[in-house]
Amino acid sequence: MPDLVNVILLGIIEGITEFLPISSTGHLLIAENWLGRRSDVFNVVIQAGAILAVVLIYRERLWKLATGFNEPANRDYALKLAAAFLITAVLGFAVTRLGFKLPESITPVAWALIVGGVWMIGAEWAAARQPDNSAITWRVAILVGLAQIVAAIFPGTSRSAATIFVALLAGASNRAAATEFAFLVGIPTMFAASGYELLKTWHGGNAPHEDWGALGIAFVVSAMTSFIAVKWLLGYIRTHRFTPFAIYRIALGAALLVALPAD
Repeated sequence: MPDLVNVILLGIIEGITEFLPISSTGHLLIAENWLGRRSDVFNVVIQAGAILAVVLIYRERLWKLATGFNEPANRDYALKLAAAFLITAVLGFAVTRLGFKLPESITPVAWALIVGGVWMIGAEWAAARQPDNSAITWRVAILVGLAQIVAAIFPGTSRSAATIFVALLAGASNRAAATEFAFLVGIPTMFAASGYELLKTWHGGNAPHEDWGALGIAFVVSAMTSFIAVKWLLGYIRTHRFTPFAIYRIALGAALLVALPAD
């Protein structure tokens, strides 16, 4: 029973933090410090639960993109999503093979939270000085794809924060437009990452040792929680800035450096 509670708590934490620009990695790291370390496949696959929530929220938009490919606007947007994902997939594979990734430990994650929070404040200030623009250009698409790699290399950066704020700075200064593109790019990216981890676990012979029941529960809890969190965020950003999230990141990173042992 205690382990079931821990699994549910991890699912809730992942669901809340995956799309808020505050780093799910940082929060799971804190949680696992008390609730126990989980496998890499557990941590990656429960992210897919959060992605499933985004699929449900954007289901109409995704359907229009899939069925309206003959329309120039839909085709252009879909191709830019594909380009951003392909950049992430190709470079992500290279990064994985070469081992370019900081460890998911207290010190680097804490500093990523702090630096990312400061960067968010500066980026939003700069974006606010631009004319309101909802257009997703090729420049935005390419830089969003690259931003996902940066987030993968530096745990604690937050994939959503990196992609949203790169899109804002690259010209998509409308918060809703930048957030939508960042979230939609995350769908194939995180499903691909989850699939890769599952295949690696299966071919590595570790599947029998994985607690699939716990993973399934956390996946469902993550999806349900993320649905609520993303719905709230999409309403929030219509009239509010991201500054409170940046301040929270800085405070959390500082608290991690002070309260938890460095590693």
